[in-house]
Amino acid sequence: MERKEFLKTCGYACLGGAFLETLLASCGSTKMISGAISNADLVVPVSSFLKKDKSFRQYVVVHNDQLEYPVCLYRFSQAEYSALYMKCPHQGAELQVFGDRLQCPAHGSEFSSNGIVQNGPADANLRIFPVTIQNEQIQISLK
Repeated sequence: MERKEFLKTCGYACLGGAFLETLLASCGSTKMISGAISNADLVVPVSSFLKKDKSFRQYVVVHNDQLEYPVCLYRFSQAEYSALYMKCPHQGAELQVFGDRLQCPAHGSEFSSNGIVQNGPADANLRIFPVTIQNEQIQISLK
């Protein structure tokens, strides 16, 4: 193998490794959990936000088979949460979470962690569910 070809191959390998590391790191930060439905509430434990190193996640994505779309639950403080229905109001695609924003893979609409539309084509905010905390359980009202 010639020196130039060797360097080129090594360069591509390094770039690929860096990309893969970034991709895996972003996947590892998303925690998907299953929530239980009790009466008209989707219930998840507060401990769902706790990482192994005792720090807290910024958000978790909550699934339940009875819901058509998941709910993204953001944690702003010990007592402040935001629960957003992950359905784009533009054409109904399931949203993806990227840190402090949600994005529609179909047409690129973006929403803040409070459900406010930031970029269109969506022209309506996300559905926001009321959140209460009781006995170390987060209760998301689906009414």
